[in-house]
Amino acid sequence: MTEPLLRRLHARGERLTVGALPWVAPVYRAMPQVAEVIDFPFAHGGLQLRSRWALARHLKGRFDVAYVLPNSLKSALLPFMARIPRRVGYLGEARVGLLTHRLPNPRSRPPMVAFYSALADGATAATHAGLDAGQPQLQLPAAHIDSTLHSLGLQRGAYFVFAPGAEYGPAKRWPATHFSALAQQLGLPVVLLGSGKEAALCEEIAAPVNALHAGKCLNLAGKTSLLDAFSLIACSASVVSNDSGLMHVAAAMGVAQVAIFGSSSPLHTPPLNAKARVIWLKADAGYQPPLDCSPCFERTCPLGHMRCLNDITAEQVLQKV
Repeated sequence: MTEPLLRRLHARGERLTVGALPWVAPVYRAMPQVAEVIDFPFAHGGLQLRSRWALARHLKGRFDVAYVLPNSLKSALLPFMARIPRRVGYLGEARVGLLTHRLPNPRSRPPMVAFYSALADGATAATHAGLDAGQPQLQLPAAHIDSTLHSLGLQRGAYFVFAPGAEYGPAKRWPATHFSALAQQLGLPVVLLGSGKEAALCEEIAAPVNALHAGKCLNLAGKTSLLDAFSLIACSASVVSNDSGLMHVAAAMGVAQVAIFGSSSPLHTPPLNAKARVIWLKADAGYQPPLDCSPCFERTCPLGHMRCLNDITAEQVLQKV
């Protein structure tokens, strides 16, 4: 969702270096407008001031401006320590002394692509929601795609991809039983993608399907690099996912996709893709009783019933596919 911002900066002549944690750095290597990617040596959580000071000394004097995309205080520390003259970001967690140019925090939840793209122009919270931010785009070398497909014995357009995980929490995950029911009704093999932490979830989906149709589901969760997963998405017949990072990858690849929303909102984080189809019971006028609790943006269902996802059937998704 940050790619349209980078494209705008590149178009006006800025040379872009992106600093990112290793698990997300490959995303930026698939963006041709990015000249360099620096893998941050930080673990998840904690300030890790010693590591930040060491990296800041290495970066000092290299950059004219830093665009700080996360809203956390610690994300603004490195540009401050590196004495980058212009440091742009949202006020976030009271970062008055760390940023030189601060946008006010929006009161609502604007579309995230526009939220990031506003940093290019210093748009105010009142205007960035209406910003024409553009569609995210990712590009991969054809040789890498062909190599990935060949190694797995797959053909372009001859399989579906399921991305059943969602790092944020279970309130964003369509039930595994529903994914299994959908896979059984599809006429092509299904490739399951996700992180190593989602391998058990993917196996829960694949096992009952493979018991009936041996080898129909290929569980690759935790077994591919991020770029290999991108290649598999790019050449699939269609992608079915929750509101997740891989949903946005599919959108950036321009492939046909069905995105299932539960506790979150497609008004906030939509798949920006003309081929995307969204299922969100909150927007279904015929769904009764109304989902007054949605979107709650919680990690787990605060009411314990998960109607926003449990009540979406495999048949509904199949129609969209």
